[in-house]
Amino acid sequence: MLLLLESAPTSLFHKILQVDYQLMVWVNKDLSSPLLDVLTLFMRESIFHIPIYVFIIVFAFMQMGKTAWWWILGGITLISISDLLSSFFIKSYFDRPRPCRDPYMMYQINVLAKYCGANGSFTSSHAMNHFAFAAYVYFTFRRFSSYFSLLFIWAAFISFSQVYVGVHYPSDVLCGGLLGCGFGWIAARIAEQSLSLHHYTV
Repeated sequence: MLLLLESAPTSLFHKILQVDYQLMVWVNKDLSSPLLDVLTLFMRESIFHIPIYVFIIVFAFMQMGKTAWWWILGGITLISISDLLSSFFIKSYFDRPRPCRDPYMMYQINVLAKYCGANGSFTSSHAMNHFAFAAYVYFTFRRFSSYFSLLFIWAAFISFSQVYVGVHYPSDVLCGGLLGCGFGWIAARIAEQSLSLHHYTV
């Protein structure tokens, strides 16, 4: 588990894991409430995200015209690459069990998710994909940053929900979110240069 960190001093490695476990229990149990039980499960449903995507697509066409088709294709490519990296490469490399399957943690938490994936826990693909998309939109339309910065809050709550329902550790969503932001920024820069979007980014 977490092979990359095995070269770190053992005490530091265990301290990091211990903090991760403590945060997991705090989010999953200490913050537990009937309202969050409903909201977090709802936020994990793909159908909830459709209105946001539709709004952004319509906004892109209003701002870019036909160029929006290429911008949308860039976004789809970004999410596809992000999901591929997280789901098939990073998860396979670290091979960290999800908390809902981890013998050390599964009996200490409330597993609210209907399904606990058999693939790895690190990193969270939800966090990586949604933060990548948020960064892509934000850095493409920096002129409207005061509005599109809300996408980071949206992505953060989706990431929080993954921990709350018991399918990911806090470090899974934190690292996934940071990687996603990085990929989203790179994709936005590529779109800016290739589609001549300079007047939207300033």
